[in-house]
Amino acid sequence: MTDYLSSTDDFMWSLGFDPVLRSTIVTLTVLDHPVDWAVIVDRFDRISRVVPRFRQRVARSIPLSRPHWESVPDFDLKHHLHKLAVPEPRSLAVLLDLARLAVMGEFDRNRPLWRATLVDGLADESAALLCTFDHSLTDGIGAVQIASVLYDGLDSCHPAGILTPCTAAGVTRRGLAVRRHVHALTTGLSAAQSIYRAARPIRGPRSPIMRGRTPNRHVDILEVSRPRLQRAGRVAGGTLNDAFVAAVTGGIRLYHEYHRVPVGELMISMPISIRTPTDAAGGNRATLIRFPVPTGTTDPEQRIAEIHSRTTRARGEKSLGYTDLIAAGLNSLPRCYLGSELRHVDFIASDVPGFPAPLRLGDSPVRMQYAFSPTLGSSVNITLLSYVDTCAIGINVDTGAVPDHDTFHECLTAGFAETMGCA
Repeated sequence: MTDYLSSTDDFMWSLGFDPVLRSTIVTLTVLDHPVDWAVIVDRFDRISRVVPRFRQRVARSIPLSRPHWESVPDFDLKHHLHKLAVPEPRSLAVLLDLARLAVMGEFDRNRPLWRATLVDGLADESAALLCTFDHSLTDGIGAVQIASVLYDGLDSCHPAGILTPCTAAGVTRRGLAVRRHVHALTTGLSAAQSIYRAARPIRGPRSPIMRGRTPNRHVDILEVSRPRLQRAGRVAGGTLNDAFVAAVTGGIRLYHEYHRVPVGELMISMPISIRTPTDAAGGNRATLIRFPVPTGTTDPEQRIAEIHSRTTRARGEKSLGYTDLIAAGLNSLPRCYLGSELRHVDFIASDVPGFPAPLRLGDSPVRMQYAFSPTLGSSVNITLLSYVDTCAIGINVDTGAVPDHDTFHECLTAGFAETMGCA
């Protein structure tokens, strides 16, 4: 059977044609020392066999038909794997600039939508692996599952039910699920109301200063203690994710205070995973929810508690069960209208659970991992990727919305310090 893109995957893939909305994900893995090139080639060869989309491209058989995955007949890893000696000053700043260029880059759509670059020659003799892939391949949690093939000794992290291609039976089950969902949609008033809340037009952006939208990006990083951030969430009756969103919100409040522009609420877009243990790692099994956050609340405990209340309410929305149907509806809208709506979101915050134990790639220990997720029309996307006891935070800024990104980084750092003070 033809492996069609889900409506959610199609939504992400189609955004790639607009450089402002482009749905590119970049991960930066810092290693203690360089890795043998043969190890890199072997691991990505394994990934491309376990997850067929790494050997496929998106195609349409006839105009306006639903896109599908098709194998690339001349697939060659050499088109996707690269080596680079880092230029002067051979520092982390150079790696971040490479990540920035990767975030803004465009894929050759005649080939699979990913690439990886091994960077060595850093001043402290460390190395890095820079991976770039289109969001239509997978979401954040799916990417972590795929990464279990990349690192050593993690076979137990991806049981056969997770990293396997979609089967005909799976497609059939999804078809039955869609029909059940359609029936529920036509008969369930509460579900219809929930779907309307998820897809309705919104007013925005609400920030009076973070309004410009351009294809230009700046990326940066921030590291905070995972146990401390988690304790801050618990003190206020929330979770680590609530504390994370509260810290980001607090930092954005400080940024507005720096510009002497008060702000009460801003619109956030936050991914919620609907992935199950039986889902393949490829594909998107997450839905974006939008809701206002109390940016003007200065007390961090109160901010965490209020965000916990709002995220709990959002996670209970019945629309989560209709993610693909909502995406199908959005795909039918004119791109200009959809792009305008996406630009109404002020910022995106995403919390991705990473690996709880130290990793190795070949004979090199992994120091840290960062993820830079797409802004998708918002002013900034701030992604938390946990690694052991560290929250590694990747910041992807639209410089049209935040031209003074160094000031923004300082405010964001202060927002996390303020929030973790609860602990």
